[in-house]
Amino acid sequence: MTAHSTPSATVLYDIPGPQTRKRHLVYGIVSTVLILALVGWVIYLLFDTDQFTSDKWTPFEYKGIQELLLRGLGNTLKAFAYAAVLSLALGAVLAVGRLSDHRPVRWVATVLVEFFRAMPVLVMIFFIFVALKVQPLPALVAGLTLYNGSVLAEVFRTGINSVERGQGEAASALGMRKTQVTTFVLAPQALRAMLPTIISQLVVALKDTSLGYLITYEEFLHAGKLIASNLDYDLPFIPVVMVISPIYIGMCMLLSWFATWVAKRQRRNPKTEATGVGPAQPGTLMPEVR
Repeated sequence: MTAHSTPSATVLYDIPGPQTRKRHLVYGIVSTVLILALVGWVIYLLFDTDQFTSDKWTPFEYKGIQELLLRGLGNTLKAFAYAAVLSLALGAVLAVGRLSDHRPVRWVATVLVEFFRAMPVLVMIFFIFVALKVQPLPALVAGLTLYNGSVLAEVFRTGINSVERGQGEAASALGMRKTQVTTFVLAPQALRAMLPTIISQLVVALKDTSLGYLITYEEFLHAGKLIASNLDYDLPFIPVVMVISPIYIGMCMLLSWFATWVAKRQRRNPKTEATGVGPAQPGTLMPEVR
């Protein structure tokens, strides 16, 4: 006789009762009121300090300032593009090293991954820029590549190891070498699961391009500083931040949206279900990934 599952056996948490639902509703209302109050207070401070007067926004109509902002945005995207491509390449190389059958290769790759993951990005960028006397753009790209590449190496390694073991054993039984098994069997299946996490890590790389400001790289934040330092009214940084922040947030949200879209697409992909490799939400393959 087949045993039927009871609700208590399938539910992982207690269903909230009427009192709990009322309490949650009160918490939600209070939280919403507090958030709206905080937003209102910030808006009040902005109006109180005359941040929305026309004389503080007229400079952004000048062609020179617009070109400076666009040039800074272009430099930010250029640094991100270089860092993203190189991080993916470095991550793949280090992941292969960590999966190698040769112990010395595994040991060297592990040391590199753990070292660069533990080292703060800003410290690496400053060391490359000051100690090695590298130009701002290469120094920024190198620091971002070393950190994000080491993180992606762990994502790649974990993703490949998450593929059902029988897949690799079956390919090996057909006479394929380990390199062929990894390249043509394991990696394509793992990639579908890893892609949202990879994109999420690229969001981190995009945000960290703002560190180039500290080594005089003329990226978006550096352009904002130049503009604010030449404005002749009080608190010039606030209008500049109000212009730059939404663009930064928009770029990061666009990448995050792309990661979410990929995850949803994978959930509807019958090929993913057939291989037994479930789609991953951003950050699920490596819980410690930043």
